[in-house]
Amino acid sequence: MEFNKITGELLSAIKLIVGEDAVLTTHDGMEKYSHDETEDLHYYPEVVVKPKSPQEVSALMKLCNEHLIPVTPRGAGTGLSGGALPVKGGVLLAMERFNHILNIDEESLQATVEPGVITEDFMNAVAAKNLLYPVDPASKGSCFIGGNVSHGSGGPRVVKYGTIREYILNLEVVLPNGEIIWTGANTLKYASGYNLTQLMIGSEGTLGIITKIVVKLIPLPTQDALMLASFSTNEAACAAVSAIFRAGIIPSALEFMERKGLEWVIKFDGINFELKDGIEAFLLIEVDGTNPDVIFTDCERINTVLEQFDCKDVLFADTSAQKEELWRLRRTMSVSVKSNSVYKEEDTVVPRAKLPQLIKGIKEIGVQYGFESVCYGHAGDGNLHVNIIKGSMSDDDWHNKLKDGIRKIFELTVSLGGTLSGEHGIGLVQKEFMPIKYSNVHFELWRGIKNVFDKNGILNPGKIF
Repeated sequence: MEFNKITGELLSAIKLIVGEDAVLTTHDGMEKYSHDETEDLHYYPEVVVKPKSPQEVSALMKLCNEHLIPVTPRGAGTGLSGGALPVKGGVLLAMERFNHILNIDEESLQATVEPGVITEDFMNAVAAKNLLYPVDPASKGSCFIGGNVSHGSGGPRVVKYGTIREYILNLEVVLPNGEIIWTGANTLKYASGYNLTQLMIGSEGTLGIITKIVVKLIPLPTQDALMLASFSTNEAACAAVSAIFRAGIIPSALEFMERKGLEWVIKFDGINFELKDGIEAFLLIEVDGTNPDVIFTDCERINTVLEQFDCKDVLFADTSAQKEELWRLRRTMSVSVKSNSVYKEEDTVVPRAKLPQLIKGIKEIGVQYGFESVCYGHAGDGNLHVNIIKGSMSDDDWHNKLKDGIRKIFELTVSLGGTLSGEHGIGLVQKEFMPIKYSNVHFELWRGIKNVFDKNGILNPGKIF
């Protein structure tokens, strides 16, 4: 698809729609919109536009569709797959002014929010009403809920409460031709034709612009317990994960962390935590509910399971401050790794029982291709984040040989029954690996869906496939 450049006349029309103050055209003004959290990639749009209503988005999309101008929607820019990068230039549609919680319906256990609401702000707002929105990615303090929907984002508590797909009831969406639709209904059940709501979740801004989100809420748990278990090997820690579930226990979070990751967190964040010799891996396990006796019993049962996998020690967090400190170890791991070295992060997911084989294979591939890796992630979901560290690798190996190693990791993941991404999305940087998992039939179906929504291909071009 050949796109057009933005002329002076089109720029004037854009300013008429949103107001001159909502348009950025200078290099410095657009710098923060030229990148996200994906490695060191920069793509500048021709113009950044900040609409504040569905009607303004509609008018912008009509204008861009008519004149074949590419449009890249962007939330907070915390993505890790390059999904918000304007690789074709054109308009970058920044959704930061859509930042209102429109309604919290305590009777129906629902809320309506705009896509630019920060996820943690929304979680806190509903928690104040004793309600829970459990989708809490590591970047919850800065990411937007609209970006979470677009990428199918997850977080630690998906393991008990389910993915974001179970909490999005309905979406207001502006299509590339400017039409505004609601994708479904504000109901817990939906059996009325194709489910467009589910189709939009994880579509990475390639099918429409989300302008309102109706979210399901649940009662807030009143009690929780947190434990940190240590192991002498990665494989032992990973093997314990599946066994906990087989024992009939569903933790509210179950996170895996490698020793190297904790070493870098301690160095980066100054956390006072003793790393004992001979310990190579950790599981952070949370159990929640409303009955403290039931929670205590579950923790005892988990401890019994851990003993079967040569667990060396279990630390129980006795206070809220201790719990927060342990969660900081996990939540700051990504930024701590990034602060130490140039790196690439891959987002693998397999059936949880296959985790030991996955991490063993990743380390073997690292030896073969000459790279170090630091692994952590949502082990309870089988979701492992693989941070590949440049370290002493030559620039030539980093830019050329490494890609073959990454391909091997994805081939291993798929051979274990997994897929390329559990929550980060495909975006720009993973799309070349999609044929490892998906056939030409899949690509034909996806392109057909894309064509129905976006005949001119203007919306977030160059992503997914």
